[in-house]
Amino acid sequence: MNDVPLADVASVIRSKNAGPYELVLDVLFSDEATYRRLKEARFFTAELVEKLYRVPPGTVLAVHHFDPSRAVKVTMRRWIPSGNVGDTDVYGAQQHAPLLDLPALPAAAS
Repeated sequence: MNDVPLADVASVIRSKNAGPYELVLDVLFSDEATYRRLKEARFFTAELVEKLYRVPPGTVLAVHHFDPSRAVKVTMRRWIPSGNVGDTDVYGAQQHAPLLDLPALPAAAS
């Protein structure tokens, strides 16, 4: 049986610029238990995000958990500065897509 994708357990998955050189990925959960489970399992790591986005080690600058909002915030360097030649997403608003299908939880046994 397939694992449950992050998009099925998170209430919000989004990306945005944090200035022209950095990108922020936000994942918010409406369910406290799921948030705690993933946090305690250390699910969100720099290594996971770098592998998922196929970027070099050191690209992810920080992974922060914010308990009051049940949120995870990942800050990473943009591979092309916002607005530079070759940039296809000036606002960084379409960069969250690789997170959507990320297996987050094992499927429930039937």
